[in-house]
Amino acid sequence: MERTLIICKPDCVNRMLVGEVLRRFESKGLRLVGMKLQQSPKPQVEKHYEVHKERPFYQSLVDFMTSGPVVVAVLEGPGAIAVVRNMLGATDGRQAVPGTIRGDFGLDKQFNLVHASDGPETANFEIGLFFKPDELVTYQRAADRWIVSA
Repeated sequence: MERTLIICKPDCVNRMLVGEVLRRFESKGLRLVGMKLQQSPKPQVEKHYEVHKERPFYQSLVDFMTSGPVVVAVLEGPGAIAVVRNMLGATDGRQAVPGTIRGDFGLDKQFNLVHASDGPETANFEIGLFFKPDELVTYQRAADRWIVSA
């Protein structure tokens, strides 16, 4: 099982698309192992996007990500990172294929609804930035159903 972090960005929350986004991931078979609604503090967002600090869009990205509430979630499943990124589609919603989340709902490159980890190391870093270990649940298979273990 692989875990990945997603952030339903302020535009996603504002447009009331969080439920639709999560529904799509759950319908695919990914499991929620952690989730919270938060107004992200600027230092957390700056650390999260630190890799882009020298890029011209960095400050506008930080401003955007702190402009309203976000939903931060950890999803789990086989190949979760690639599955999520494929379901999201191209970064720019105008170029994303219809049927993908961004292709169906994304407006442009910044208002693209959802952030997703791009690899295992990034996912581990991002999950640790937004969640404490005791805020995540673990699922175990029991007979014909999944259960959450304590």
